[in-house]
Amino acid sequence: MNNPALRTLAIAGLVTLSLTLAGCGGGDTTVKAETTTTGQELMDLKKAYEAGAISEREYEKQREKILDN
Repeated sequence: MNNPALRTLAIAGLVTLSLTLAGCGGGDTTVKAETTTTGQELMDLKKAYEAGAISEREYEKQREKILDN
């Protein structure tokens, strides 16, 4: 490659590819669990009910389940 611009582009491409592949797999395999508060779960559930995503029966059932935990 005698063209400096083409050479720079090729090197940039290889660096990008290397960094992308370095982030794929291997290394840290810990799983991070998301935790929510009971209040947040209840608010999310209510939003789902008000949006019509779940029925009143489903809302009450899930609400009881959340409160029992």
